Amino acid sequence: MSYARPDALVSTEWLAAHLHAPDVRVVDGSFYLPAQNRDAKAEYAEQHIPGAVFFDIDEIADSNNPLPHMMPSPEKFSSRVRRLGLGDGVRIVVYDGSPMMGACRVWWMFRAFGHKDIAVLDGGLPKWVREGRPVTDDATVPRERHFTARLDSTLIRDVDQVKRLLDTKTEHVVDARATPRFRGEAPEPRPGLRLGHMPGALNLPYGDLVDPQTGTMLPQDALKKRLAAAGIEPTKKVTASCGSGVSACVVALGLYLTGAKEAAIYDGSWAEWGSRQDTPIVTGA
Repeated sequence: MSYARPDALVSTEWLAAHLHAPDVRVVDGSFYLPAQNRDAKAEYAEQHIPGAVFFDIDEIADSNNPLPHMMPSPEKFSSRVRRLGLGDGVRIVVYDGSPMMGACRVWWMFRAFGHKDIAVLDGGLPKWVREGRPVTDDATVPRERHFTARLDSTLIRDVDQVKRLLDTKTEHVVDARATPRFRGEAPEPRPGLRLGHMPGALNLPYGDLVDPQTGTMLPQDALKKRLAAAGIEPTKKVTASCGSGVSACVVALGLYLTGAKEAAIYDGSWAEWGSRQDTPIVTGA
């Protein structure tokens, strides 16, 4: 499938052909919300692509921040991914079981820390399994590899920066939550959060960028149509937000594939914005 920047996505066929290549590393980045009642780490132990290591979004995070899975320091990120054998000079392919959501967060984290040679497995583990490709419960024993973390501050936003963006309108702020949550008509999965959205934010549910039948990213023309329908101008940079900074990364991947400016992620997302009293909120369309 043709994209303006095809390097961010690989097919199951490509991974099957390169699974044992010496410069390829495979990562299971599965992540599920508490309401889904799924244990990503336990599922990885039961079944994963041969050679894959498990990237725990909740553990490779800022443990001193009460918000969920916030970005860790460069030092902690380097330490954790080195132990997983993920380092300089390797091509990383990340997948998940959703598909796409957790994998896109891992993709964005590596890019934010300066490792650009990383791609998402299109369709993830569900497509891989449907095609009868190999899986295993054998433990992967990685060989430690040096990783150099250099944070790209253009790819991450904090709450004060997002407030300024909403005031100045210098970037689109795009909310990837489902439309009923965006409008304040459905409850948040995390208790105690106010309902609604940031004034001036656009709504593009992340699932609208994924084919519901195959779990793969939509073709480029379809992605562009969905982006345009949400009011996103192709020449304007986007800061993407969601519930906790995970599904927003699907929007970031969709923008990247179409050749748009590389999106930033509001890491605190609604888990932060909806819990504060100094952040403006509106409801409705």
